[in-house]
Amino acid sequence: MAGLLGDLADLVLPVPCAGCEAERVPLRYGVCANCAGRLEGLRVFRTSPEPPPPGLPPCVAVGAYEGPLRGVLLGYKEKGRHRLARPLGTMLATAVAALAPRGTPVTLVPVPSTAEAARERHGDHMTRLAAHTVRRLRAAGWNADVSHQLEALPRPDSTSLSVSGRRAAAEDSLRIRRPRIGVLRRVAPRKGTLVIVDDIVTTGATLAAATRRLEEANMQVVGAAILAATQLRRSSAVGFGGLPPGGREKVERRGSGIPNEG
Repeated sequence: MAGLLGDLADLVLPVPCAGCEAERVPLRYGVCANCAGRLEGLRVFRTSPEPPPPGLPPCVAVGAYEGPLRGVLLGYKEKGRHRLARPLGTMLATAVAALAPRGTPVTLVPVPSTAEAARERHGDHMTRLAAHTVRRLRAAGWNADVSHQLEALPRPDSTSLSVSGRRAAAEDSLRIRRPRIGVLRRVAPRKGTLVIVDDIVTTGATLAAATRRLEEANMQVVGAAILAATQLRRSSAVGFGGLPPGGREKVERRGSGIPNEG
């Protein structure tokens, strides 16, 4: 029923395309056919900021932080268009699949938002995105789960900081989530493939800090899956990371071309 009401709302209160802001065009999941085609053409690639911060894990990204992908991410994060989490989660699943073998359990650890950011955005955007990503991975045959091991502390606005300042702020802003009161236990290492997931990578400081926090708790990170990279250092395209042959067809071509969430 919630999906039906959302579709009816789109008819009554049409919104511009999240990718290019074109108005009065047919939309599905918030983007026009042209932007859907451009998103459909994205291929996962390995990326790393230059220079990479110490401790940065291997990173794969869905696309560059530009064009329709940038528009969709901004619409989802800053403009309250939460329904975009479904196609974005499916795209993020292709990046996770490039790091995680199908036969091994994979656990996603989303980079958390601060309490203030979550209030402003009506929820933690990466928590929502990780849930859709796990759902898509399971539909494609992965043994996937999500773990909220990390907790975000208040931090300064990174746009005003230098590269070294971002690293210091990131290091101080993440910690392993404390157990509930009355539960006396150490954080147990998680088995299988542990992948950090985030929306955008710029300097890599946050991903490096998250990796260190997890490894300090005896959890070994295999890599980081990212939706968009602001500094492209493309080394090799890795496609859809082992999604089944039929799964790729479903992801790319069904409906308007937005990756299908399965």
